Amino acid sequence: MSRLPLEGITVISLEQAVAAPFATRQLADLGARVIKVERDTGDFARGYDRNVHGMSSYFVWLNRGKESIVLDLKSDDGMRTLKDLVSRADVLVQNLAPGAVERLGLGPDDALALNPRLVHVSISGYGRGGSHEQKKAYDLLIQCEAGLLSVTGTPDAPAKVGVSIADISAGMYAYTGVLTSLLQRAATGRGDVVEISMLEALGEWMSQPYFYAEYGGAPPVSSGAQHASIAPYGPFPTADGTVFFGIQNEREWATFCTDVLARPELSTDPRFSTNTLRVENRAALHEAIEEAFGGQATDEAVARLDAANIANAQLRDMRGFSAHPQLTERNRWRDVASPVGPVRSLIPPVTSREADFRMGPVPELGEHTAAILAELAERPVTAAVAAGQRTPGS
Repeated sequence: MSRLPLEGITVISLEQAVAAPFATRQLADLGARVIKVERDTGDFARGYDRNVHGMSSYFVWLNRGKESIVLDLKSDDGMRTLKDLVSRADVLVQNLAPGAVERLGLGPDDALALNPRLVHVSISGYGRGGSHEQKKAYDLLIQCEAGLLSVTGTPDAPAKVGVSIADISAGMYAYTGVLTSLLQRAATGRGDVVEISMLEALGEWMSQPYFYAEYGGAPPVSSGAQHASIAPYGPFPTADGTVFFGIQNEREWATFCTDVLARPELSTDPRFSTNTLRVENRAALHEAIEEAFGGQATDEAVARLDAANIANAQLRDMRGFSAHPQLTERNRWRDVASPVGPVRSLIPPVTSREADFRMGPVPELGEHTAAILAELAERPVTAAVAAGQRTPGS
């Protein structure tokens, strides 16, 4: 196996729930040593459910490849150990409650005084400063605050996104922020302070509807599975089910009318001649499409769409996703070890010709405590390390 991209990088994570664990799992997959600091009751995501042979689906998803150490951070010994770990580390990631890391004596200034080469990463709900700094932030609540629920669901019933999208967006920016800071440190020799708020991370992903509303004079409508600003784009009933497809340009619209609907006159209908007009006349547009599809079986409609090179999809549930032929044909599944046995998992979505990845075991609570403490005792921190300089071979 080739050298892993982050081999030799050590990450200490004071993490819980989703956002920070998602970021550090990406780092672990790339070869970083991620030491997850847990209380004696563990990351509370360990208890979200018991669906993976008794383990939490959230924890299995977010924590492979990490080492778990249990520390009592209310004790002198626990804090001494944590600061020892931080003094040797390359990266500290935390998503504790606002102010908690400062109370531990490991806020950005204190941590970089201890280790000037450290990349100090904080993930919070709303960021430092401002009237919302101390406000609790959970995924659904950030979806609300970022306006996401205003563009999902229907006009009668807003709907949350079905995955932890605010946490995931913050975790992804934390992950890429770490990589950027490590590249910068390689040039400057200095550590960095990286801060990500869930509101601002998800807000970046909301920029298109923001621009649409800010400069268009009206917000995008909540349109269920239909696209708010492109038509036709979404689900349409067939004689025996539903087909999903999307039209991206006028060439595709003309081909769709001729080859799929067998109604070429629709392509020049003044109500539908541009995307803007199709959106404005969506009801009439859908009526025409549904009339044509109503006499076709789903398989026939999909075959016509494929033959016309019109993008389309099946509506799959989780069982259908698990059995997706493309993922099987591309060999995208691997077994990951865990305390409850092997867990079938997707390999990282970014693959490289030059670099490999690692999908390490999911740790038991405190599984590595004794080994890490023994390692620290064998290699006591030196003044050089405390000043942020690497000792030979470290």
